[in-house]
Amino acid sequence: MKAAVLFEVNKPLVIEDVSVPNPGPREVLIRTRVAGLCHSDLHFMEGLYPHPLPAVLGHESAGVVEKVGSDVTYVKPGDHVVTCLSVFCGTCDNCTTGRTVLCTDTTVKMLPGQSNRLSWARSEKLNQFLNLSSFAEQMLVHENAIVKIRKDMPLELAALIGCGVITGYGAVVNTAGVKAGETVAVIGCGGVGMAAINGAAIAGAGRIIAIDTNPAKLQLATKLGATDIVDPARGDVVQQVRELTGGGVHHSFEVLGRKETAEQSFAMLAAGGTATIVGMIPFGQKIELHGFDFLRERRIQGSSMGSNHFRVDMPRLVEFYMRGKLHLEDWISAKLKLSEINEGFANMKAGKTLRSVIMFDS
Repeated sequence: MKAAVLFEVNKPLVIEDVSVPNPGPREVLIRTRVAGLCHSDLHFMEGLYPHPLPAVLGHESAGVVEKVGSDVTYVKPGDHVVTCLSVFCGTCDNCTTGRTVLCTDTTVKMLPGQSNRLSWARSEKLNQFLNLSSFAEQMLVHENAIVKIRKDMPLELAALIGCGVITGYGAVVNTAGVKAGETVAVIGCGGVGMAAINGAAIAGAGRIIAIDTNPAKLQLATKLGATDIVDPARGDVVQQVRELTGGGVHHSFEVLGRKETAEQSFAMLAAGGTATIVGMIPFGQKIELHGFDFLRERRIQGSSMGSNHFRVDMPRLVEFYMRGKLHLEDWISAKLKLSEINEGFANMKAGKTLRSVIMFDS
């Protein structure tokens, strides 16, 4: 099969011939149909987060099951699936207390078979990325890394649910637990930010403030549920939000992964409010907060992949789309071939796209 390989940070991905074996116990072989280009991939491509190289990146994807290994009971050949990097073991302390997104076995050590799922003619080892590696025509994954979905759901839209949608929506609904009528501010209107805005609307938030410098993204945000827009170019963001709300928001969501916006997300809270950091702040970077603000019971917290229970959450998101509550068609800016992947990431970095997807059947 063809796959896009990262050999060095800050270098283009290279299309290579790669092989996968037949699935082993509890493994599933998937024909990749769609893979989304996510900012998280770009973080690893730029070296902001470490990962063994060379590697096949990609983690936001959907496809069709081709083969299953022994002991697989969840799916069968022909099933349509969405992948999720929150693969879970089902037996560790976090899994058995309902926090599968924080599974310790799959984040601390490799799953059986992960070390030799990808091979090629070169001498060096080829690494799998986040138990998935979806920038490839096929994926060999553990069955606990996928969720089965209805076959009438368009796969190019289903792929978005696998990372961007579940991360933004889940941060609002699962991590922060936004309640009907509460005020919400979302800093950054990329794919994850749009999902947070749409998720806040589904949750019944009373006021949803979209914050971005891109007029086109702000316009789309209003279609997805934003009631107010704030452009940082027009003045201090925190002051604008405080003036709009008469003192601050109940919930803020930072989805850009930057020090200054993380600090702004905390500063714009009303007393008793909560800031949720969704963006991937570069590894090793620290943020600074005003200590006095904690005396008014303001809080700051992280969110991992929207605190998801993806086997429950993703089918529900599919149903939201099918009922017209989740507006996924508006997200896709470009449909690309695998050979165009570097162009797609260049456009992402330049802020020209909301979400680009690789269509493997095109």
